[in-house]
Amino acid sequence: MTKWVYRFGAGHNEGRADMRNLLGGKGANLAEMASIGLPVPPGFTISTEVCTAFYDNDRKYPDDLKPQVDEALKAVETAVGLKFGDPTHPLLVSVRSGARVSMPGMMDTVLNLGLTDDTVEGLAKASNDERFAWDSYRRFIQMYGSVVLGVDHHRFEEIIEHAKHGAGVIEDTALTANDWRGVVEGYKDLVHQETGKPFPQDPAEQLWGAIGAVFGSWMNPRAITYRKLHDIPAEWGTAVNVQAMVFGNMGNDCATGVCFTRDPSTGANMFYGEYLVNAQGEDVVAGIRTPQPLSKAVAKSGEVPLEEAMPQAYAELMQVRQTLEKHYKDMQDIEFTVQQNKLYMLQTRNGKRTAAASLKMAVDMAHEGLIDEAEAVMRVNPSSLDQLLHPMLDPKAPRTLLAKGLPASPGAASGVVVFSADEAESRAAKGEAVILVRIETSPEDIHGMHAAKGILTTRGGMTSHAAVVARGMGRPCVSGAGGISVDYNAQVLTAGGKFVRAGETVTLDGGTGEVFIGPVAMIEPALSGDFGTLMEWADKKRRMKVRTNAETPMDAETARKFGAEGIGLCRTEHMFFDPERILAVRQMIMSSTEAGRRAALDRLLPFQREDFRQLFTIMAGLPVTIRLLDPPLHEFLPHADSEMQEVADSLGVDIETIRRRGAELAEANPMLGHRGCRLGVSFPEIYEMQARAIFEGALEVAKETGKAPVPEIMIPLVGTRKELEITRAQVEKVAKEVLASAGRTVDYSVGTMIELPRAALVADKIAEIADFFSFGTNDLTQTVFGLSRDDAGKFLPHYVEAGILPKDPFVSIDVEGVGEMVRIAAEKGRRAKNALKLGICGEHGGDPASIAFCEKVGLDYVSCSPFRVPVARLAAAQAALGAASDRTA
Repeated sequence: MTKWVYRFGAGHNEGRADMRNLLGGKGANLAEMASIGLPVPPGFTISTEVCTAFYDNDRKYPDDLKPQVDEALKAVETAVGLKFGDPTHPLLVSVRSGARVSMPGMMDTVLNLGLTDDTVEGLAKASNDERFAWDSYRRFIQMYGSVVLGVDHHRFEEIIEHAKHGAGVIEDTALTANDWRGVVEGYKDLVHQETGKPFPQDPAEQLWGAIGAVFGSWMNPRAITYRKLHDIPAEWGTAVNVQAMVFGNMGNDCATGVCFTRDPSTGANMFYGEYLVNAQGEDVVAGIRTPQPLSKAVAKSGEVPLEEAMPQAYAELMQVRQTLEKHYKDMQDIEFTVQQNKLYMLQTRNGKRTAAASLKMAVDMAHEGLIDEAEAVMRVNPSSLDQLLHPMLDPKAPRTLLAKGLPASPGAASGVVVFSADEAESRAAKGEAVILVRIETSPEDIHGMHAAKGILTTRGGMTSHAAVVARGMGRPCVSGAGGISVDYNAQVLTAGGKFVRAGETVTLDGGTGEVFIGPVAMIEPALSGDFGTLMEWADKKRRMKVRTNAETPMDAETARKFGAEGIGLCRTEHMFFDPERILAVRQMIMSSTEAGRRAALDRLLPFQREDFRQLFTIMAGLPVTIRLLDPPLHEFLPHADSEMQEVADSLGVDIETIRRRGAELAEANPMLGHRGCRLGVSFPEIYEMQARAIFEGALEVAKETGKAPVPEIMIPLVGTRKELEITRAQVEKVAKEVLASAGRTVDYSVGTMIELPRAALVADKIAEIADFFSFGTNDLTQTVFGLSRDDAGKFLPHYVEAGILPKDPFVSIDVEGVGEMVRIAAEKGRRAKNALKLGICGEHGGDPASIAFCEKVGLDYVSCSPFRVPVARLAAAQAALGAASDRTA
């Protein structure tokens, strides 16, 4: 018989932390916490394998699941001395989801399950607190009605608001037992009205309804969106955790809270979190009431920290903090409840954190001896470094403060105000920077939060849904800005008599919690301290070099600042569009004779020489890979009549001659047309001029600085051995002339881009002529798939959504197809020439998953855009560590 159910707590723990794939993160960690002696209410976990079976069998459970659930439920009854469905001493349970990776707020939870019209009376008598019992019952109906029965949760809130208005109170906690009785009746009437059936009074029916809802929530739209954003496979499934309830809403000696063992925004080694007296867990994260801080150290005037309100529970919680960090060796996100001054642990998991916090924690924990340097390098998500590499608010810039809230997620962002997630997504898709403004966010807003540059909420604390999700996404967030009033209907927010309408710009500072009217100037970040330390550790661990794609001095300097070890791709065609030289380029193209073309190229030579001189100077003896002219000539042609007339006048011809020449150069499919090395074969004078500029520039820098440049001349779009043989001969002829004339030498190499399937398949023959291969995976992806990157955006998202492709192949390398071409070319090339240098220079050079593939194939370097250089350095280190781990496994 397959085991589907695993118990935890009360001295019987069938799970462990390393069983998260089977039990989900929550179930595995509940069993682990119980096994190390922490106070965990007993319960059981229904494994992720049931979720898989549920969807594989048309949403039907395995036949032997129910007996195992019944047996585990009896064990919980025995452990706590209560009975499920008993009218005098009822056991109540929570039913929660638990995927193998944390998906905060994405799936469904039901609390207080087991309450009925009969058992609520038993709970009232057993607790000697009618108000608590009826409050718990209304919470259960609201959660079950919304999660399981599909009743809009706002309809329940309307009934509560009506009850508070009738009682003349503001807070839920001020409502009496009789008030809650009335609310419960209203809730039951609403459920009957919306579903056509009375609210279920059989606890067993309730339990299976909740279990089904949790499994069903694995495929709800917000969970699907979250999985796409975080690359979580649908087949992983979720577990379901059923656990005896403990109550934070039994009175003023009860509380519930969420805390982090370190600050998830800054990484500081300080206890961080919030709690609410006389509340249940959803109250803290929903933002309905404003939570209080845990410690006296951070409490503001008028706030009552847990340390003061419940000193014994706080002391126990501090001990738990130390125990969990030492045990898991990572920052923990903890949920707890205090029932009548007794502390219970409901969850622990590795906490979501900002990039800055992740960096600081990794370095601090290594310095503390909790982890080693290699583990610190593995702890930081390379892609998250983007958050640290972009501008922040300039402290000297003028600004107009609108309001202040809580600094929920650091960073700064400016954008136009939108009030719905759908509008945020649609406007961002058009290239607009948007700030999503909500009273409070919910998991249904996930797509808009991802699209927005920043998030602003008027309710909620530092552990609210908005705060946790924004930190995980790296979005600046200001939450709990209570001074702001939002009117969705009027599409306006107001604060202190100032109005900001939809479409107007605001700026958020997620590090201070400030909201400003209009845009505010930004400054570059400082990359030192912990960042420098981690990069130093990463550089010691990685094997591959990291270069940059750059053709301007600014890009080259930026990349050097970020640690680039040379240039892996200098696209020379970008230099040709400069206003000072475009006329000479067009004259060269329009000329019908070689002499005319050479005359135009002579005018371009000084510009190209200076371009290369600047790059060689900045790179100071590091390798610089220069791709000779690649795009088809028609891309440089004039389009406006005034531009064509200018070219005609310079050549002494009429405008019709220019138009005819343009028509002659036009191509049906220019990407596969007269471009790359084909230009060099047809018009050798173009590559000869570029080679001359490279060698003359290199000689100048060697003479000026004493640091000899290392030019690597790359011939694009080679598909045959002969093409490279011809174009290499052109380069070497010029090199010989220039170097002989100067009486000096320069070490240089000539290689090619592998961007055609044929080149990959005959790489052994091409390697006989090449000193290096650089994989141009942008074009290689286009030619392997037979699609245009410029047009694929119309259907690729659907392909990914439908599961035809796991990811956009232009974002992360297609290992099976494009990757196989890279592997074939690398293996064939190295067999022909053992010392052949191999690199990658497409956009994939900055993608961590693609970099891991490059490590496996044995490439020598990756090259990426300047701001991705630190990402690539860290990803290359992680890839090397991962490869070493695989070898020793």
